[in-house]
Amino acid sequence: MTDQEQPLIAHLIELRNRLLRAVILVLVFFLSLFYFANDLYLILVEPLSVLMPIDGGMIATGVASPFLVPFKMTFVLSVLLAVPFILHQIWAFISPGLYQHEKKFAIPLLFSSIVLFYSGIAFAYFVVLPLVFGFFTAVGPEGISFMPDISNILDFILKIFFAFGIAFEIPIATFLMVLSGITTVQALSEKRPYVFLGCFVIGMLITPPDIISQTVLAVPMWMLFEVGVLASRLIKHPQETPLTSNSSE
Repeated sequence: MTDQEQPLIAHLIELRNRLLRAVILVLVFFLSLFYFANDLYLILVEPLSVLMPIDGGMIATGVASPFLVPFKMTFVLSVLLAVPFILHQIWAFISPGLYQHEKKFAIPLLFSSIVLFYSGIAFAYFVVLPLVFGFFTAVGPEGISFMPDISNILDFILKIFFAFGIAFEIPIATFLMVLSGITTVQALSEKRPYVFLGCFVIGMLITPPDIISQTVLAVPMWMLFEVGVLASRLIKHPQETPLTSNSSE
């Protein structure tokens, strides 16, 4: 075995061990929460259930849905709870290969990305879902019973959660682009109209087809972009020094 193969195998073993730790933590969360899966599902769909008519309710159209839907929800919740530990394992794996000035930015960015991701999910649950469900329950034709399927509700909520969780990472993405030199604050500032339009296009593509959820996603995305531009102004790139001749010609 060559000297080059040995470090590669050592890195692969370390990567396997860190992934195994993350999987074990997700499994621990899952086993701890599955007993409360039905109660957790009721909490998750509360923004919709409070708007349901007295004579209406949610239904399960699949034979196994009453079991599989809480199972799926508990698994996704376990992964979300384990996100900080998973990111920490990723950081511990790649940090030895970073320079000192890169580590200085990496730790605050890692912490900020976690906070922003959870903030996006909280914003979706407490602000977006009540607005969207309120719109859906109010616009239906008269005489139509509104009885949504529990599986469709879960898929809808998870899509909203991940859309807003990822969208709230825009300040981090903007900061990293400026830090890496891909773009500049001035260039981003000049492209504000295109970014504003792009936020609505993205909102249209990754949210359900209603104007409320699209707008509620697009406007925070644009505001978060402005936060990222503002934070990027703190970056000080080293000035290049011109080459000078050491000998007289």
